[in-house]
Amino acid sequence: MAKYRISGVWKNSNNVITHYAFHTVNDNNTTSRATKKSKDEAIKLLEIQGNSATTWIWNYSTSGWNIGETVTIVNGSNGKYLRSNPDKKETNNLEHLIDFDWIAP
Repeated sequence: MAKYRISGVWKNSNNVITHYAFHTVNDNNTTSRATKKSKDEAIKLLEIQGNSATTWIWNYSTSGWNIGETVTIVNGSNGKYLRSNPDKKETNNLEHLIDFDWIAP
């Protein structure tokens, strides 16, 4: 069983998320550096029974990370994708996370 945090995304030219910034939560509750995972890799990781993920949101006021919402896999009309709290808020599809396109290719 592994726990992950997702802190950011990469998007294609159509503004569709293609990759996620995954961090592993270690036994001593520390978190690893980000690893770029494709959409398919991310889904496969979270389909493993016992694995889980939450969003990880940068808090500019405290200059630190806050654990956000639980991330789930949804099987939509265009296939599977990751989503947090399906309540029609901006945060549903993880588009509110840091856009890593301009930070790391």
